[in-house]
Amino acid sequence: METIGVVGCGAMGAGIVQVALQAGYAVVVREVNDAFLKKGIERVSNAFEKMTVKGTITSEQKEDSLKRLKGVTALESLSECDFIIEAVPEDMSLKLETFKALDALCQPEVVFASNTSSLSVSQIASVTSRPGKFVGLHFFNPATVMPLVEVIKTIRTEPPVFESALAFVRSLKKTPVVAKDNAGFIVNLLLTPFLLSAISALQSGVASTADIDAGMKLGCSHPMGPLMLADFIGLDVLLSGANSLFEEYNEKQYAPPAIMKRMVTLGLLGQKTGRGFYDWSDPKNPKPIDLGL
Repeated sequence: METIGVVGCGAMGAGIVQVALQAGYAVVVREVNDAFLKKGIERVSNAFEKMTVKGTITSEQKEDSLKRLKGVTALESLSECDFIIEAVPEDMSLKLETFKALDALCQPEVVFASNTSSLSVSQIASVTSRPGKFVGLHFFNPATVMPLVEVIKTIRTEPPVFESALAFVRSLKKTPVVAKDNAGFIVNLLLTPFLLSAISALQSGVASTADIDAGMKLGCSHPMGPLMLADFIGLDVLLSGANSLFEEYNEKQYAPPAIMKRMVTLGLLGQKTGRGFYDWSDPKNPKPIDLGL
């Protein structure tokens, strides 16, 4: 692999672009329009500038990395890539549409990967003519900081393709863990019920947002409480993942609480919209919100 394609340059896509550039790859990143592309490229450029200011990298290293980055809006431009990672929103129809189009544009030997956090990799791969050359690569947010990547293989993934995906993750100085293609993979399979339980506890009046989070932080040495973590992940992303888990396992622990569904409907998605369980007007000092429960 020499040239990596990334579809989507939002927070997650930009993070994947950055770590690939840092590992020495040439990267082609695609966004749906010029405005989104400009914002994504600026996000990557600013990240490299901050590393330069901190002395983590030199100005020459920054310039070398950014020279290997190409931003495009035409999906056809990704046909020159050896390996393509999709990082579009967690919506099955959008992912299927993206890979169906990519499959028609790319050479048969190009390997595809989805950064899905909970959706079926098998289902996504099924719309392509290359299910054997398809894997899941679930990076964690922020991708530039989190050391883990879940590498998901389906029953059709070819062993050499899977080994190359593991090698790619290691080349990014990340730690891969191998997961089967079950809903939630490893981390979200275990994490989602914990977060939903915290939301249910808040909904039931067990304790306040601040006290639930303080309890888990101070009582279990968690770096942040579950409600703040839900805000950080995005309540819409958490809801989508919970729905996928509930659909596959039909177990109560994966059923989304009513308050979370209402918050998503009203656009209270957490940090990215400025309001969720917390008011994020001051990102360094978020304040719990009284949801009137």
